[in-house]
Amino acid sequence: MLATLGNNDARTAYAQIVLGAAAPDVLPNVKEQRRNRAIDSLLESGLVEQHAPGRLVAAQTIFRDLLAQQPKRQPQIGTDRFMRLGRIERYPSNLAQRRELLARIADEVMAPGEQLSERQVNERLLSYTDDVVLLRRYMVDFGLLQRTPSGSSYTRHV
Repeated sequence: MLATLGNNDARTAYAQIVLGAAAPDVLPNVKEQRRNRAIDSLLESGLVEQHAPGRLVAAQTIFRDLLAQQPKRQPQIGTDRFMRLGRIERYPSNLAQRRELLARIADEVMAPGEQLSERQVNERLLSYTDDVVLLRRYMVDFGLLQRTPSGSSYTRHV
C-alpha cells in the first residue's frame, strides 16, 4: 500500500477518488495507459474498490484494518514509563521515582569514582535530554553527582 502511494500518479488518483471523482475524471491530463496503471495499482493494493463499472470508491476500512494488525504496545513499567526512545519524556513528580530515574541515568553515563569535566558530562547527558543543565542540576541536587569546589568537574557518587 505504501509503495502504491509512493507513486505520484497513484497518489493523485487516490486523492481524486477520495474526493469523489468518477473514473473517467481521474487523472484527466495523463495518458490513458498511465492512468489505468495508477488505478490498477490502487485496486490491487486495496485502497480503492470498484463498485460498478466506472465507479471507484476509496476503501472505508483499510486504514482501520491495518492499525488493528499492529501489535499492542505493552504498558511500560518502572523508569521506562518516563522515557521515550531512550530520552526523558517527562520527569516524575514523585521524588522517589525521580531519584530512581536519575540514578538509572547516572549509572549509564558515568562510572562510580569517574571524574569528568562539565563539558564531558553535558555531552553524555545530551543523549537523554536537550536540557542537560536541568538534568545535571537534578543529579547534583539528588546527590548522584558531586561537583568539585572549582565547578570544573564532576564525579559520580558511589
